[in-house]
Amino acid sequence: MTDAAIIALSLKIAVVATVASAPFAMLAALVLARGRFWGRSLLNAIVHLPLVLPPVVTGYALLRVLGRHGPVGALLESTFGVVFAFRWTGAAVAAAVMGFPLMVRAIRLAIESVDRDLEDAAGTLGASPWWTLATVTMPLALPGVLAGMVLGFAKALGEFGATITFVSNIPGETQTLALAIFSLIQTPGSDRAVMRLVGLSVGVSFAALMLSEYLARRVARGRS
Repeated sequence: MTDAAIIALSLKIAVVATVASAPFAMLAALVLARGRFWGRSLLNAIVHLPLVLPPVVTGYALLRVLGRHGPVGALLESTFGVVFAFRWTGAAVAAAVMGFPLMVRAIRLAIESVDRDLEDAAGTLGASPWWTLATVTMPLALPGVLAGMVLGFAKALGEFGATITFVSNIPGETQTLALAIFSLIQTPGSDRAVMRLVGLSVGVSFAALMLSEYLARRVARGRS
């Protein structure tokens, strides 16, 4: 694969993983930030489990569940023709799972920082809870949402352990920047190629962080 193809595939996987997991991350963050129910601590532990588990364990669990012989994977293939194992879509799933806790944590902290008095004031003016959420809570928490999405994107871009376990290292299909670097490291005389891909990886990640900072400042200026 060329460097451009590797970067394009890595970006596609990271973007799909981030966009697909963002709504679920916002919902989980909202439930954990505002919910008061039995089992909340258990839900919090489950959400953050990928952070403490070895990535290989997470990848193996995905393979057992979403693989062609797994209960969910077999059902998806027979019913919808959808296959995740050893496909780029599976790499996106693995990246989304690994980045999900980081995204949830950033969004949760942003929601918890919103002044509850502002939400109560909206309620006294006749706003429903959902309207208050849409017009008060989430706009105020938007910088945290953006930060969480960037964290998820960065994690997806550099994900290795769960990805290689779930979808292997297939050039042109699942070989992201991290997997390509891993392959080249094991190839004698490929130091220059490794350094080139490392530099590209740093550049893409740095650009993502700068974009996040720019968007956060634009949001802050728009609210002032």
